[in-house]
Amino acid sequence: MKKLILVFTVFAFVLMSATKTFAQKWKKMDTSPMDAATFPDNWRVSDKVLKVVYGRPQLKGRDLEQLAPKDKVWRTGANEATEITFYKDVLFGGKEVPSGTYSLFTIPAAGSWIVILNSARNVWGHYTYKQEEDVVRVAGVVSSSVENIEVFSMVFEEDMTLKMGWAKVIISVPIALNSKKE
Repeated sequence: MKKLILVFTVFAFVLMSATKTFAQKWKKMDTSPMDAATFPDNWRVSDKVLKVVYGRPQLKGRDLEQLAPKDKVWRTGANEATEITFYKDVLFGGKEVPSGTYSLFTIPAAGSWIVILNSARNVWGHYTYKQEEDVVRVAGVVSSSVENIEVFSMVFEEDMTLKMGWAKVIISVPIALNSKKE
């Protein structure tokens, strides 16, 4: 009889555990999922120079200026502030930047966007942004896309130029290894 009670107890415990596992509420996929771009972007190359991790908001019929207002600091993506990691010392828009991880913010403007590397990390959006924590500010070159870019995207060109595109706007910032530090 004791064995039978033990078997039923174990069975009941396993059944309760399984019920909890199957009853788990999983979070839905974020409407602005995280993404990453690296340089070089070949998965076979493990010696990366840099990586950017960012949220990918979508236009969904909205105007770019609504989502990234002119002359105001923007988180440059969605949700958490975009973070860029340099594994080597670089020249970012011609300015020296030591290896490390930085938040990347932008200030949209008509002719050129200001692209900011900031020392604050692990921050939500731009709500706690402080200009005194800026490491560098550079002018991003603005060009137009022929096609509408529905989802905010970041890529690195073969020459390591960072390209950020959304709507019909493309912002470019040249990046190069800092040969003075190599």
